[in-house]
Amino acid sequence: MKICVLVKQVPDAAVEKRVDSGSGRLDRSGETNLNPFDTHAIEAAMQVKEGGKIDVEEIVAVTMGPDNAQRALHKAVSLGADRSIHLTDDALAGSDCCATGYALARVLEAESPDLVLLGQQSDDGECYTMGAIVADHLKMPSLTQVIKMDVGDGSLRCERQAEYGYDTVDVALPAVISVGDAINEPRYPSLKAIMGAKKKQLDKKAIGDV
Repeated sequence: MKICVLVKQVPDAAVEKRVDSGSGRLDRSGETNLNPFDTHAIEAAMQVKEGGKIDVEEIVAVTMGPDNAQRALHKAVSLGADRSIHLTDDALAGSDCCATGYALARVLEAESPDLVLLGQQSDDGECYTMGAIVADHLKMPSLTQVIKMDVGDGSLRCERQAEYGYDTVDVALPAVISVGDAINEPRYPSLKAIMGAKKKQLDKKAIGDV
């Protein structure tokens, strides 16, 4: 099994959210960090890998963003991803959710993952729709707000938060799963993992490559 985890670089939680008056877009300058909701997706991937029910060949972290977004990928690798992919191109600057989802789907299409995981939302734009957009382009089933996953042979049994209570849903793989922050408690990276993250494979791609 190959698991791809979509991650995003976001402004640090201590930075007040601002809108650029000229462009009308979020101002993402200042200190940045890995989207905290995506750390739950990485942890979910690690728990599948360490669970022993199915052989996970690799976990690949994928992001789209400016050059400094590779910091989020280094953090993702320190948390357990085996390698990472950075889609970066000036032509992608200011992309909305639909354009971002399409571009990420093109990257994922080349990777042919069995499972795509991501956090339920981004900490800056608070967009809950990225999983569904990516899944639509990949023609894969999608679930959101998942708080429990049991991996089977070619399928997942997921428990997801609903408006009233919880739903249990069986979904065939490959699939795109947006995990809720109640699914797990992300681990802290070791010093060795942090130091070694920059040495792991990081593939840069431009829009022309996908």
